[in-house]
Amino acid sequence: MSSRNFFAELKRRNVYKVAVGYAVVGWLLIQVATQVFPFFEIPNWGVRLVVLLIVVGFPIALVIAWAFELTPGGIKRTEEADRAYPGRSRGRAWIYVVISAGLLSAGLFFLGRYTAPNENKIPNVPAKSIAVLPFENLSRDPDNAYFAEGIQDEILTRLAKVADLKVISHTSTQRYKSSPNDLPQIAKQLGVANILEGSVQKSQDQVRVNVQLINAATDAHLWADSFDRKLIDIFAVESEIAAKVADTLQAKLTGAEQHAISMQPTQNTEAYQLYLRGRYFWNKRTGPDLQKAIDYFKQAIDKDPNYALAYVGLGDAYILLSGFGAARPQDSFPLAEAAAKKALEIDDNLAEAHTTLGFSLCVHHFDFAGSIREFERAIELNPNYATAHHWFGDGPLLAVGQFDRAIAEGKRALELDPLSVIITADLGANYLVARRYDEAIEQFHKAIDLDPRFYYTHWNLAEALEMKGNLREALAEYKKAVELDDDPFVLALLGQAYAKVGQRDEALKVLAQLSQIGAHRYVPSYSFALLHMALGEKDKAIEWLERSYQEGAGLDLIFLKVDPMLDPLQKEPRFQALVAKVFVPKEVTAEGQTSP
Repeated sequence: MSSRNFFAELKRRNVYKVAVGYAVVGWLLIQVATQVFPFFEIPNWGVRLVVLLIVVGFPIALVIAWAFELTPGGIKRTEEADRAYPGRSRGRAWIYVVISAGLLSAGLFFLGRYTAPNENKIPNVPAKSIAVLPFENLSRDPDNAYFAEGIQDEILTRLAKVADLKVISHTSTQRYKSSPNDLPQIAKQLGVANILEGSVQKSQDQVRVNVQLINAATDAHLWADSFDRKLIDIFAVESEIAAKVADTLQAKLTGAEQHAISMQPTQNTEAYQLYLRGRYFWNKRTGPDLQKAIDYFKQAIDKDPNYALAYVGLGDAYILLSGFGAARPQDSFPLAEAAAKKALEIDDNLAEAHTTLGFSLCVHHFDFAGSIREFERAIELNPNYATAHHWFGDGPLLAVGQFDRAIAEGKRALELDPLSVIITADLGANYLVARRYDEAIEQFHKAIDLDPRFYYTHWNLAEALEMKGNLREALAEYKKAVELDDDPFVLALLGQAYAKVGQRDEALKVLAQLSQIGAHRYVPSYSFALLHMALGEKDKAIEWLERSYQEGAGLDLIFLKVDPMLDPLQKEPRFQALVAKVFVPKEVTAEGQTSP
């Protein structure tokens, strides 16, 4: 049979028609499976099975079309049909079938694409992104809440070490409960495609952990499992869960990442539980809670002197103490640095330890180059560690005037921790220092939307308004901040605003009040400097800044060159001499001493 006759015979036997009709109907079936199966929580393998059957059936359909014909007398072999019904009409009904199926298929496709509820759409998020929601505490003892939170945090920490994943930070997930009803909305707020939720039940030395990985948009369960283990095996459970989640999301793991998520940080279960208690209080972010955290971290170290993460926790608590008015910087900063260095002696690959050390080099030694190196190393080790990006942008990068890079790091931190009030506010502070006041004001309002009672945001917003020349509005925001917290620095900001609007007597009252507070509580010298500067007393302002240098108040001094509040002093020789002291290149000896 010639090729021309062969194709003519294909046409005569309706093979072409069957091929076209089969393709259209097959496409229709695939659309039905794709759109309908997730609604009934049918796993993804069900859709793949439908596609496979359609592909396998295609050549079978063509063979049947060649060999058989549909006649008024039923299905007959083609040769018999030709003899029984010579010259029969091969109507065009098939055309209408194909067109109808095609229209139905297209309609179903666009219906599923454009009419699905908006809350189930999670646009512009990577498929390999995940948030680990707080694990439910099923233990009878409510005090075990710290343990459930610790399991969640450890799994999250291990996942965060995988560069191929986007992992949302602990801070942003804590406001949600496990097994919520509005997963798509939560995923949209956090910017992730997947949610891991679970529960923990602890009884003496026995632990049960239940977890399930869910695609938030479809509510399809990608993986679930239960683990009944001894407490001593909890690290293996955390590692197994992290590895399984990474595998399910098809994340690529390097050898170093596989090692990182499988590590057992301590063999001592008592030390581990003390560490979890320490982190529980550290996350509360108040002076008294930080002191409690320090006590628990020290107890964990007593139980296991080689517990690197416990030293990191200790360093993180000390680095924050002065910022919450619970210690003088010259007392707490050296202790933070010592703890971070001890952690790195034990494990040089801890991103958290490099982060703490990087911040210490910045605010304690004014070693900005060394600080930048430590932060870059931390981010290399753990690109999902939001605190590293946050402190990197808000610390050395901002201090040396690398504004664009500082803002970029702030934005990256916010991607990883989108509901963090402090990160949201500090991104506004980056805009403020970069003199991008309108963007700063917009960012501060976003932080206020997250927490209207966070005093830090109100006084930062007030500074941005003040720099724009809106002194009356700034004064109102300073007053709000003072009402929300008794931080003496905020009181100083209010006082300098009084001076600038001409209420000198009010400013002097604040100055006297700060002196009284300073008799029994640490008041940053920077506070007095701002007030004296607003009162037109530049020499006294510089004198207080020099005192701040003697106190080692790095959280204030690192911004000497860029702080818009200090612009009136920039041309003063004594001020420039102080700037030179802070920003001279530093070398830090092995003993931790700083030298020019």
